[in-house]
Amino acid sequence: MNHGWTYIDKITSDNSGISALAYYSGNYRHSTLERWNERLENGEVTSGDKIVKPNTILSNGDILKWHRPPWDEPSVPTSFKIIYEDDELIAIDKPAGLPVVPDGGFLENTLVHLLSKHYPNENIVPAHRLNRGTSGLIICGRTKNARENLAAQFRDKTGKQNGDMIKTYHAISQPYKNGKLGDIIEIETPIGPVNHPIIGQVHAASSLGKPSKTECKIIKTGNNETHWCINLITGRPHQIRIHLASIGVPLIGEPLFLPGGKPNPAALPGDCGYYLRSTSLQFRHPKTDRRIKISVND
Repeated sequence: MNHGWTYIDKITSDNSGISALAYYSGNYRHSTLERWNERLENGEVTSGDKIVKPNTILSNGDILKWHRPPWDEPSVPTSFKIIYEDDELIAIDKPAGLPVVPDGGFLENTLVHLLSKHYPNENIVPAHRLNRGTSGLIICGRTKNARENLAAQFRDKTGKQNGDMIKTYHAISQPYKNGKLGDIIEIETPIGPVNHPIIGQVHAASSLGKPSKTECKIIKTGNNETHWCINLITGRPHQIRIHLASIGVPLIGEPLFLPGGKPNPAALPGDCGYYLRSTSLQFRHPKTDRRIKISVND
C-alpha cells in the first residue's frame, strides 16, 4: 500500500461550464463514469476548501485537487544495477517491468522513487525514458547542469544525426521474410496520437504524425523470430515498437501495436511481454564534453 497522491488540474475556458463529473470522466477515461461519480460523492475532489460534487459546474481558472487515497500498486522488480557513476551522472541497467516515472497505477513502484530511497540527499532525474516493458540503459543526472545538458542532448535531433547522441537497442520481432542477415532497413512511418477507447489517445502509426526514423539491422534470423540491432534517429514515444509493427513484424509478445502500427484497443502502453533492450548509449559528458559510450549485455 502506498501513501496516496494528490493530482492537480487547472480548468481552462475549454472546460468552463461543464460538470465535474463530465470533466473527469471525459478527460481521464482510465476510470469509468460510475467510478468517477463515486470518487466525487466520497469527497475525494476539492477546490479551495470546498468539496466538489459530481454536478458542480466548473469555471475558468478553478483549481481542482483529486486526493487519491492509498492503493495497492502492481508488483514490479525493485532491484537495478549501477553500470557507471560519477559526480554528474549515473547509468542504470533498468529491468523490464519497472516503470521509470509515476503513471497510471504506479506511484512508488517506480525507478525515480527507488532512486530517491537509494540517494536520499540527491535529486536524481532520468534524462530520458524507457517504457515499462523495456530493459537496459537509462542515464540520470545528479546535478542541475547534468540534468539540463543530458536532457538537451536527448532532445536534439541534429546532435543525434551528427553522432553526439547515439541510442542502440536489441529487439526481437516476429520473423521478417523480406530481408537477410546484415540487411539494414530504414523505417520512416510518421508517429502521432490516435484514438484509443481506454485512455483517449495513444501514439501510433499515423499519416498525420511527426516525421520519424529508425535504422534496423538484421543480426539474427530464424523461422519464428528476427533479431534486430536498432539505432534511433528520432525519439518518438514507443517508436521502435510502432515502426517494427508498421512493417508487419511486431515485437514477439507485443500487446499493444498490431501489424501496420495501429494500437490494439484492448491493450495499454504499459503492458509488458515483449523483448526490447537498450544496450548502448553514446553521448557527451555534461561537464567535460568528452564522448562517452556505455554498454550492457543483452
